[in-house]
Amino acid sequence: MSFGEQTATVQAAMPAPRFEITHAAHLAFAASPTMVFQAIATEPGDHDIQSLALSVQVMIEPAKRGYDPDTRGRLVELFGPPARWAASTQGLQWGQVAVTVRGFRDSTTFAIELPCTYDLEVATAKYFHALSDGEVPLGFHFSGQVFYREGGGRLQVAPVPWSRTAQFRMPIAAWRAMIAEHYPGGGWIRLADDTLCTLNERRAARGLPTFDACVKELLSQEAGDAR
Repeated sequence: MSFGEQTATVQAAMPAPRFEITHAAHLAFAASPTMVFQAIATEPGDHDIQSLALSVQVMIEPAKRGYDPDTRGRLVELFGPPARWAASTQGLQWGQVAVTVRGFRDSTTFAIELPCTYDLEVATAKYFHALSDGEVPLGFHFSGQVFYREGGGRLQVAPVPWSRTAQFRMPIAAWRAMIAEHYPGGGWIRLADDTLCTLNERRAARGLPTFDACVKELLSQEAGDAR
């Protein structure tokens, strides 16, 4: 047997788990916005898996869905003119998390908890905020290590193949439900310290009860000046 054939035989004998994403919902009562994806790990070979130590990268794949004219208008800031979208909508990294999966044989379920933000200066939040309905095409990319026992009972370690991916279309309603729980009736923007101090001084000087009221007054004045 040649070296190449020996290598192929060893690789064929190693576990090569596959993954599927089945559901998405926000983590209720979490301290900060967190999306939970329910997943299935399947081992097609005859291996007793002791555990999986995974790194999961979650990518938004904007090119895999269509957009109505209003949504395209809201996405121009993020992707540029629609004529360029074939090149500019290739992918946005939503996040990367570490996940440990308990031992199993054949298949098991596990959860992927992904921290989220509503900071509208972050590209992913801009994208979600621009969508009024439909689904978000997601790509899950898995890497890491498989711990398993061979026939003699000895613990072995093998890499998760780089080719392991899973596709999932998350309803945008799931993201909106998560944001509504943490920011009911509102949103969140980040301001520089000096901008915040200036805004607070104006709010106090004008006798306004909230920053929201202060910003509304400024916008109203801007609209009046424009007329």
